[in-house]
Amino acid sequence: MKEFKGKTAFITGGGSGIGFALARAFGREGAQIALADIDFDAARYAVERLDKEQIKAVPIRCDVGERQSIERAALETLATFGKVHILCNNAGVAVGGPLGTVTDSDWDWVIDVNLKSVVYGVETFYPLIRSHGEGGHIINTASIAGLISPPGLEPYAATKFAVVAMSEGWAQQLQQINIGVSVLCPGFVRTRIHESGRARPDRYGGKGEIDPGVGPTQAEAAENIAHGVDPDIVGARTVEAVKAGEFYIFTHPFMRDFAEMRFEAIRAAFSASAESPVLKRVREWAPLVANPPPAPK
Repeated sequence: MKEFKGKTAFITGGGSGIGFALARAFGREGAQIALADIDFDAARYAVERLDKEQIKAVPIRCDVGERQSIERAALETLATFGKVHILCNNAGVAVGGPLGTVTDSDWDWVIDVNLKSVVYGVETFYPLIRSHGEGGHIINTASIAGLISPPGLEPYAATKFAVVAMSEGWAQQLQQINIGVSVLCPGFVRTRIHESGRARPDRYGGKGEIDPGVGPTQAEAAENIAHGVDPDIVGARTVEAVKAGEFYIFTHPFMRDFAEMRFEAIRAAFSASAESPVLKRVREWAPLVANPPPAPK
């Protein structure tokens, strides 16, 4: 997509942080915004701020961990705007801790919000985008932690790796029906994700925090985030990338070095496998291995 004027964008986690920045960025391009958040007061306040910039938006309460809540939010969006063209699966939470200390409810929460909500969002909205025949675009917010996994943040990274993987596959499926897909992988951004537990539903029990035993403490996480980029930069970068048809959207170019370390380890492992006496006994490989599907551009 290159033009957003008159289009409708549905954005989860839109009450603050990157979600609000995405709303502002697409709104400044002429899009109307369905701003969804589990915190309805935050969503209403965000809409008031957008209104002052002459950006048309409506607040919608949405608990992305429940498929039915996303489906209701979709119907509410259609009732208001008639169509949806842009989907931003942006809502996310942070959970971490030393191995063996992350509770079942922590795992359920981070998987439901960071991973399953993206599935729910895409499965709910892509038929709606396809139905009007005008094309559209889906942006799934992952993280640079979707490419590298910091110790102590494995639950968070696992869900973000999954978002990258799902987006890679969906991009190839949906391009056939004129729906683009991008995966947003920011580094540190000035948001309140280190305080995600403030909106944690009762069904997941208690406040989730990053355990200080492994990886960043809450204070360290807050300091890193405090020195992160302004969310508006992420919003503007996302619009820029969607217009250019980019699949991977990065906001911190210097973090390439960390990704390259991982890629180099993978390349070394493939080289080792090529010299493996065991594997040299294989006389014929399956066609899929010899002809892998193309990677997203």
